[in-house]
Amino acid sequence: MSVPSLQRLRQVPRHLLVCEKGHARDARSRHAAHVRDHAYNCRVSFLIPECGMLPEVLKSTIADVGEYYLVRNLSVHELVAHEFIDAFVKKGKLILSVDKDTYEELGLQGRPSQYSGKKAMRYIVTIDLTDSTFHPDSKKHNRVLWALKEKKPLEFDFLLAWYNTGAEGSTLMSYFSKKQIQPLKPKITFSTLRDLQCPVLQSNELQGKPEESCSTEELFEWLGAVWNQVSLDNKSSSFLSTYCCPQPNMMVEKAFLCTITGFIIPEKIIQLLEQLCCYFGEPKLAYWLTLTVHGFADSPVSWRESEHGFHKGGENLYNFVIFRNLDYWLQMAVGTYDDCPP
Repeated sequence: MSVPSLQRLRQVPRHLLVCEKGHARDARSRHAAHVRDHAYNCRVSFLIPECGMLPEVLKSTIADVGEYYLVRNLSVHELVAHEFIDAFVKKGKLILSVDKDTYEELGLQGRPSQYSGKKAMRYIVTIDLTDSTFHPDSKKHNRVLWALKEKKPLEFDFLLAWYNTGAEGSTLMSYFSKKQIQPLKPKITFSTLRDLQCPVLQSNELQGKPEESCSTEELFEWLGAVWNQVSLDNKSSSFLSTYCCPQPNMMVEKAFLCTITGFIIPEKIIQLLEQLCCYFGEPKLAYWLTLTVHGFADSPVSWRESEHGFHKGGENLYNFVIFRNLDYWLQMAVGTYDDCPP
């Protein structure tokens, strides 16, 4: 193996982990705002130590995560039609991440991707669908419609999700009834982990204390091992991993693990987070629980409108640690081609 190849192997891609703490019942808490700002979520998991069976209210919250839809061969110009905007978009933007050739063919105003390097090969086009100047028959709307419908027609398979507040009107199924639309249900899995080593945590110690509690970074790394079913034993016979649970830790007889996979919108995650907080409304053996949310690796944005690039893994995720007293830690992580989380 050549020296340059060895050097490339040793280069670890840059990643960011931002942590903050708060209290779930504090009126100034930003936990719900952070959830709303991260719109495109493909997996939600929670882990409850010392739990063998979920309360019924948590089961019903999970069951109510809701459908999402796969629409095949949908033309992008249909998403800027005012019939669609009036039916489904109260406030929102269409963000396109396109290569250089597509950008030039579209002829729409955009900007180079901030991760393109000196020679831009990817561009970001943002269209504010509810801007006052984007009304029907306006020059701006007509130009965008012409670019997407005639100049450079774009057609993709889309995953769509919509939070229905109960108001009457179109549903996605009825609106796209003439298209190839398929309702999908999230995949939900439950499992019980036996004899699990768990880090000892103190809600007021993000950095941990030697021999007293683990840090937020140690907890985050441990969670990654648990989600990926990595052994925590550090056995000399293991050829896969020498990882072990950080110190101090405690052995719990059982822990409940639930994973929801699909297209999960922020409103449903907020409902689940609230019910997990309510879990501690009655005395429990657990000192803390976690809720982990992964964003789509190929989403054009992570939080809010922050550009998200793939690089090698496309990581964009966040994790809540909810403590028995309803203090929480919020950990937000992204990979190489991302801005610092909010």
